[in-house]
Amino acid sequence: MKKLLLFNILCCFSLLGFAQQKGEWRARLRATAVVPDASAAISTIGGSADISNTVIPELDFTYFLFDRVSANLILGTTKHKVTAKGTALGDVDLGKVWLLPPTLTFLYHQPVGKGILPYVGAGVNYTIFYGVKEGPAIADISYKNKFGFATQLGVDINISKKWFINIDAKKIWLKTENTVTTVPEVAGGATVYADTKINPWLFSVGAGFKF
Repeated sequence: MKKLLLFNILCCFSLLGFAQQKGEWRARLRATAVVPDASAAISTIGGSADISNTVIPELDFTYFLFDRVSANLILGTTKHKVTAKGTALGDVDLGKVWLLPPTLTFLYHQPVGKGILPYVGAGVNYTIFYGVKEGPAIADISYKNKFGFATQLGVDINISKKWFINIDAKKIWLKTENTVTTVPEVAGGATVYADTKINPWLFSVGAGFKF
């Protein structure tokens, strides 16, 4: 019985050696697949939107406010090709645009075993559109910067006291408002308006460091 009690105590100390603590920082570098779930309501010519998938490097920082609650700041930027699909003018290449979507989430972490730390949470995103390059039939296109809601879940798996592997998934409810003007040779330089939902999924895997 004494040996069993000693073994349990040693296991607890071993777990504590890998546990997160208030005031701890974690940084992660991940490869992230950005998969938009896009749609749009386009005035006059109808149709919807298609936004290309992409893979990007993503960096995040986590600070533990309490032993199991953290604030998480996610940083990355993505470039997408945008197409208006099924309009009265057919499929229209709207060009390319960069998105800068810093996202702040608050996460709850629940240890499930030695060095295995799942988390789940939610927060807010603000997306800035920049670097717009119009398609060949487009004279001008604008994107309105917007706030959105974000959810996140994932797991950190320790490989040492300082380093860990991370698997992560996020969903961002993101929409924007567009004004699109064609070149004079296409529909006489018409201007249309669109409410576009981007709503991307982000699937990530990478490595992290505690400090």
